[in-house]
Amino acid sequence: MSRLDWPALMRLGLRGLALEPEVFWSLTPAELQVMLADPQAGAPLLSTGLDALMAAYPDQDKKDDSYDR
Repeated sequence: MSRLDWPALMRLGLRGLALEPEVFWSLTPAELQVMLADPQAGAPLLSTGLDALMAAYPDQDKKDDSYDR
Protein backbone atom coordinates (compact mmCIF):
# COMPACT_ATOMS: atom_id res chain seq x y z
CA MET A 1 0.00 0.00 0.00
CA SER A 2 1.23 3.49 -0.83
CA ARG A 3 2.50 5.64 2.02
CA LEU A 4 1.70 8.81 0.10
CA ASP A 5 -1.47 10.69 0.99
CA TRP A 6 -2.66 11.05 -2.62
CA PRO A 7 -5.85 12.99 -1.83
CA ALA A 8 -3.83 15.59 0.10
CA LEU A 9 -1.13 15.74 -2.58
CA MET A 10 -3.78 16.15 -5.27
CA ARG A 11 -5.40 19.02 -3.33
CA LEU A 12 -2.02 20.72 -2.92
CA GLY A 13 -0.97 20.19 -6.51
CA LEU A 14 -4.24 20.85 -8.29
CA ARG A 15 -5.70 23.53 -6.02
CA GLY A 16 -2.71 24.94 -4.16
CA LEU A 17 -0.28 25.06 -7.06
CA ALA A 18 -3.02 25.30 -9.72
CA LEU A 19 -1.37 22.59 -11.79
CA GLU A 20 -3.22 21.09 -14.72
CA PRO A 21 -3.98 17.39 -14.11
CA GLU A 22 -1.61 16.33 -16.92
CA VAL A 23 1.20 18.32 -15.33
CA PHE A 24 0.45 17.00 -11.84
CA TRP A 25 0.49 13.36 -12.98
CA SER A 26 3.67 13.84 -15.01
CA LEU A 27 5.62 14.93 -11.91
CA THR A 28 7.65 12.52 -9.84
CA PRO A 29 6.99 12.60 -6.08
CA ALA A 30 10.40 14.25 -5.65
CA GLU A 31 9.53 17.01 -8.13
CA LEU A 32 6.22 17.62 -6.39
CA GLN A 33 7.99 17.77 -3.04
CA VAL A 34 10.36 20.44 -4.36
CA MET A 35 7.45 22.46 -5.69
CA LEU A 36 5.64 22.25 -2.35
CA ALA A 37 8.71 23.02 -0.23
CA ASP A 38 8.92 26.21 1.76
CA PRO A 39 11.33 28.46 -0.18
CA GLN A 40 12.70 29.75 3.12
CA ALA A 41 13.37 26.25 4.48
CA GLY A 42 16.67 25.69 2.73
CA ALA A 43 19.43 28.09 1.94
CA PRO A 44 20.68 28.27 -1.63
CA LEU A 45 24.08 26.87 -2.46
CA LEU A 46 26.24 29.98 -2.57
CA SER A 47 29.72 30.20 -4.05
CA THR A 48 31.33 29.44 -0.68
CA GLY A 49 29.33 26.23 -0.41
CA LEU A 50 30.18 25.32 -3.99
CA ASP A 51 33.87 26.05 -3.33
CA ALA A 52 33.79 23.74 -0.30
CA LEU A 53 32.17 20.95 -2.33
CA MET A 54 34.68 21.37 -5.13
CA ALA A 55 37.57 21.22 -2.66
CA ALA A 56 36.14 18.10 -1.01
CA TYR A 57 35.38 16.36 -4.32
CA PRO A 58 37.76 17.67 -6.97
CA ASP A 59 37.43 16.65 -10.60
CA GLN A 60 39.98 14.07 -11.62
CA ASP A 61 42.96 15.51 -13.45
CA LYS A 62 42.36 15.09 -17.18
CA LYS A 63 46.06 14.22 -17.66
CA ASP A 64 45.47 11.04 -15.68
CA ASP A 65 45.30 8.08 -18.09
CA SER A 66 42.64 6.32 -16.06
CA TYR A 67 40.23 9.20 -16.68
CA ASP A 68 39.84 8.69 -20.45
CA ARG A 69 38.64 5.22 -21.35
